[in-house]
Amino acid sequence: MSLGPAGASLNPDEAENFEDMEKQFAVKAVQHMTTYWAILEKMKGSQLSLTKMDDEIYEHFQRDFPEFDPTETIDEDKMKSKEGKERWRNFMMAYEKKIDDYNFGTMLRSNPKFEYGEKETIFGQSQGRVYASID
Repeated sequence: MSLGPAGASLNPDEAENFEDMEKQFAVKAVQHMTTYWAILEKMKGSQLSLTKMDDEIYEHFQRDFPEFDPTETIDEDKMKSKEGKERWRNFMMAYEKKIDDYNFGTMLRSNPKFEYGEKETIFGQSQGRVYASID
């Protein structure tokens, strides 16, 4: 698999879904999800601090996505639309030099009322690793 010459930028609108990259993402995402879920079973998400940047990321998220309602089901089609991807890409690029693997991927519960499951999970490749839990 080749992503092009070293140092070349990858246009996300023209990128193929590379199977190996997707598998790597899925393994890492599930490992993180399992760890975070175990922690959330022991304490409220509102009391949990995963990084020293949690507050900054959350405030930035609220500014860039003021319409987001954490109690509602996420509209996956809207999120993965061209406009949705562009908004998320602009958001996560603020963390390019601040967070390792800032663009590796995100795994979300589509609805906070349900645990992670096949029908309740959204995978978003190359969209940043920002975790939020609302309780």
